[in-house]
Amino acid sequence: MKRSFKLLSIAALSAAALTFTSCGSDDPAILPPDVSDVVEKLQNGIMSGELSEDYTLSNASYSLTSSFVIKDGATLTIPAGTSIVADAKGTDVYIAVLQGGKININGTNSNPVVMSSSEGKPGDWGGLTICGKATTTAGTNVTAEVGGFIYGGTQDDDNSGVIKNLVIKGTGAQINTESQYNGVSFYSVGSGTTVENIAVFDGADDGVEFFGGTVSAKNIYLENLEDDAIDWTEGWNGTVENSYVVNTKAGFSTVVEADKDNKNPKLVNLTAKSIVGGTALQFKKQSGATITNLFLEGYDDNIDMKDGGPLANVIIEGEAAKLDTEYKAGTKVDISGWSFINGEIVEITPLVGEVTGNVTLTSDKTYNLTGSYIVKDGATLNIEAGTKIIVDPKGTDVYIAVLQGGKININGTVDAPVVMASAAGKPGDWGGLTICGKATTSAGTDVTAEVGGFIYGGTQDDDNSGVIKNLVIKGTGAQINTESQYNGVSFYSVGSGTVVENIAVINGADDGVEFFGGTVSATNLYLENNEDDSVDWTEGWNGKVTNTYISHTIAGFSTAFEGDKVNNNPQFENLTAISTVGGTALQFKKTSGATITNIWLEGYDKNIDMKDGGPLANVVIDGEAASTTADYKTGTKVDISTWSWKEAGL
Repeated sequence: MKRSFKLLSIAALSAAALTFTSCGSDDPAILPPDVSDVVEKLQNGIMSGELSEDYTLSNASYSLTSSFVIKDGATLTIPAGTSIVADAKGTDVYIAVLQGGKININGTNSNPVVMSSSEGKPGDWGGLTICGKATTTAGTNVTAEVGGFIYGGTQDDDNSGVIKNLVIKGTGAQINTESQYNGVSFYSVGSGTTVENIAVFDGADDGVEFFGGTVSAKNIYLENLEDDAIDWTEGWNGTVENSYVVNTKAGFSTVVEADKDNKNPKLVNLTAKSIVGGTALQFKKQSGATITNLFLEGYDDNIDMKDGGPLANVIIEGEAAKLDTEYKAGTKVDISGWSFINGEIVEITPLVGEVTGNVTLTSDKTYNLTGSYIVKDGATLNIEAGTKIIVDPKGTDVYIAVLQGGKININGTVDAPVVMASAAGKPGDWGGLTICGKATTSAGTDVTAEVGGFIYGGTQDDDNSGVIKNLVIKGTGAQINTESQYNGVSFYSVGSGTVVENIAVINGADDGVEFFGGTVSATNLYLENNEDDSVDWTEGWNGKVTNTYISHTIAGFSTAFEGDKVNNNPQFENLTAISTVGGTALQFKKTSGATITNIWLEGYDKNIDMKDGGPLANVVIDGEAASTTADYKTGTKVDISTWSWKEAGL
C-alpha cells in the first residue's frame, strides 16, 4: 500500500504545529489513511488497474488508459453525468466486472453516463464486460473469449449491479480473427442485475451480447454496429423490452444473431430499420426466440435460419416465423422520450418528391433516396461537400433529375466528395442522375427524353444547369425497357455554362456518362466497369472532355466510347482506356466522329470500330484520321494517382 500525502498551506502547517505542541510530545501525529494505487489514480481522474474495494467516482471526467477490472467483492459506482474517455488502444483498454463484483451506473435519462474513445471510431477500445454466476449451457467456471475471465454458475438470480442510462461508443476492438469485444458483453449475468436505457453507437462488433445467463434489459438503442446489434448464445433466456436498431452503413452482419441451444429468450417491441439492406434476424443451429410487436424495414432478408433450424423455434406474434413475411405490421418503438441518447441518434432524411425552392443537403445528415427526386424549373438543389446519399435499390423508381431551368450544385471537394450509391453498389440498382438543359440538340427543341419523359433541348448553348464537382456514383443503369436504361449521369442538352469536374461512375449497368446534344464540357472523368459504354454521345454533342480514365476488368461491356448520329466534332484531350478483358475501345456509328489528342488504349481486341461504315476522317486522333490498325499506345497515360476523390464510398 502507498501513503498519499497532500501539500499543506503555510497557515495549515502552522495550525498543525500549534496542535501538536499543545498535545505534548507523547501524542501521535494523525496521518492520512492508506490508499491503494488504483484508488490514488481514480482520485487523479485515471482509471487503470484492479479495484478491490468499493469506490464511487466523483470527477466529471475520467481517462480510461488501460484495463480497469472490478474484482470479486468490490463495487464501482458511477454517478449521473460522468464521462469516461477511453484511450484508443484497442484490446488493451476495457472495463470488466468479475464474478462477485458489481458496477452501479446511475445515469439519468437527462444526464447519462458516457463511455467512449475521444473520436468514437469502431474498434477504438474494448467496451464493458460483466461476468456473473448465472447458468450457461457452456458449464460452470467457463473461460470467456475476452480477457480470459471466468463466468458461469448456478445462481440465476445473481446480481452484478445496476446499469441505467449508459451511452457507449467506438467499441469492438479485435482480439483475434474469431473474437472481438462488444459494446456490452453479458457473461452469465443474472436476473438480479438491472439494465435499462442503454445506447451503443459505432461498434466494430456487436452492440450487446449475452453468453448464457438470465439478465433482462429494457430500452436498448443500437446504431451502426458492424457485426450484430443483439447477439446471444449458450442458452440466454432473459427478455429485452423495447429495442430500436438503425443500420445506415453497409456491411453489418445482422440485427439479431442467435446461436446454439434455444432457451426461448423474449424480445418485446423490436424495431429495426436499414437503408443499406442486409439481414434482420438470423438464427443458427437450434436457436430461437419469442418475439412480439416486430417492425422491420429495409432489409434484404428478414428471417435467416442459417443452419436449417426449425422455424417453429422462432415465434413471431404468436406464430412460427415465415421466410416470406414482411413483418411491418408492428408498432414502431417510440424513442422520442429517450433523452439518454443525447440527441445523437442518426436522423435518416428521406429524399423523394420535388424540389421547388432552394434546398441544401448537408454532410451532417444521412440521406436516403427512396424514389424520384426532381429539381423543378426555377429551383436549386445544393449538396454540401462530404454528403452521402444512400439509394434504395428499386431500379427505375429511384433517380435524381434536374429539369430545364433547374440547377444542381454538387459542391464536393477532393478530400470530401459527394457520394450517391446504393449500399451494395450493384449495377442496375437505381437510375442515376439526369440533367435536362436548354442547349441545342440535333433532335430539335422541347424533345422528350427516353428516361422519365423529361423535356430537353432549346437554343441557349450557354445554358447553366449548375456545378458538379467531386461526385462518385455507384450502382446505376436501371433498365427502363429493352431499348433504354438510365446512365450514371445523363446530360440532355446541357449547356456550356454548367461546370463538371472530377466525376467517377462505377459499376453501372448501362453507360457511365451520356451526352444527348448540348455543349457542356467536363474535366477528370473516371469510369470503371460500366456494362454498356463508358462515354456515350449522340444528337450532335460538341463539348470537350479533358482527362478521361476508363477501366474495364469485367467482361461483356459494350465499348469505352460510343459516338452516334451526326458529327459536331466533340473533343477529348488526354484519353486513357485500359481493358483486362478484351472488347472494343472506340466505336462510331452513322457519321459520328471526334477529335482526340494524347490517346492511350490498352488491352482491347479492337481499338477503332466504324460500326456503320462512316468515314475514318471524322475521327481525328493526334492530328490524323483514325486508323483501324494503329496500336494507339503512343500517348501518355492520364495520371490518376492524385484522384483520391474517386475512392470515396458510403
